[in-house]
Amino acid sequence: MQAVGVVVEYNPFHNGHAYHVQQAKKLTEADVVIAVMSGQFLQRGEPALVDKWARTKMALASGVDIVIELPYVFSTAHAKQFAYGAISLLQAAGCQTFAFGSEDGRLEPFLDSFVLIQQNKELYDAFIKEFMTTGISYPKALQEAYTALQQQFPGTYIDLAKPNNILGFHYIEAAHLLKNKIQPATITRIGAGYHDAINEQSQIASATGIRQALFQEKVLQNVNQFVPPPTYQLLEEWQQVHSTFASWHTFWPLLRFAILRHTPEQLSAFPDVSEGIEYALIKHAKNALSFNDFMDKIKSKRYTWTRLQRILTHIYTGITKQQLHAHTEPSYIRLLGMTENGQRYLSMYKKHMTLPLISRVAATQNDMLSLDIRATTMYQQGLPFHTMNDDYNTPPIRR
Repeated sequence: MQAVGVVVEYNPFHNGHAYHVQQAKKLTEADVVIAVMSGQFLQRGEPALVDKWARTKMALASGVDIVIELPYVFSTAHAKQFAYGAISLLQAAGCQTFAFGSEDGRLEPFLDSFVLIQQNKELYDAFIKEFMTTGISYPKALQEAYTALQQQFPGTYIDLAKPNNILGFHYIEAAHLLKNKIQPATITRIGAGYHDAINEQSQIASATGIRQALFQEKVLQNVNQFVPPPTYQLLEEWQQVHSTFASWHTFWPLLRFAILRHTPEQLSAFPDVSEGIEYALIKHAKNALSFNDFMDKIKSKRYTWTRLQRILTHIYTGITKQQLHAHTEPSYIRLLGMTENGQRYLSMYKKHMTLPLISRVAATQNDMLSLDIRATTMYQQGLPFHTMNDDYNTPPIRR
């Protein structure tokens, strides 16, 4: 059986994701689609709309055969580490290829951009250093350095200002670091852009647009046309149980408490906390009226919204830089769910996987896994009513 891997968050699973899964299978002629999916907290530093088990059910109902969890260490990291963790797990799970969405659906510009940076690494790093001295954020400095490099060496390259292209670039970089045992493929994105609001004339919307509609309009019916029926049903069930969807707005009282219970010195132990931002966090947490009010007070050129959200994720979960940086390689494959087709694949290839497959958390002792378990516990505390769907008593979803 041939397996293609996809790197996902499914926050939530929508029609664009269903198209991606279908095309990935068609393009690579794979028998099985394996999704490595972020757990309770995501790459942009925020809690997932619904938990990882609800999102696993969405995926399995709409074309994915196996869902494995991207550990917290990687799911809340910068794009490079996020991609490396994800592609490492897909390779370990036996995927021959991985497929990602991009703006024009051509692989060559990604490969050319990778070669451009690899062959001119010293110049690229010098450009980054130069732009950082102007006071801009690190991601902005990377973009400016990349633009400067293209001017020196003209060619057909990808636009690294677009989020999906950034991740695609780092997926290819990760595959290179892993000796290219797993091969890339890219699929043209259709419909809405990454940050676009929903358009009622289309069946495709971005996950960002869907979340904005849910939080601003608070009417679930408004997103019905943009998601497969199983997703809509699962969102409806979630809303009936919890009355709301997870977000930093929902978690704000606990996040505020988590910040204020620490001294500045204690806050400096968390990832990305530097240059005195710990003092600003405490100062503005005391009087902010809401999460958005708090973020407006602390964001700056140096500290982007996403960087701040990642910092806050680690403060909220209580995971320090020492704990996070102790892990640089995935050490297990955590199974979240499978279809009958996925189960056949696992039966055939489990013994050939290069990392242990974990289906029962209680039977496993692993420091990296313990961070995932803590993240789940803290995610649950932020909801108005949390059920007992924790890591110890929730078996892999079967469909």
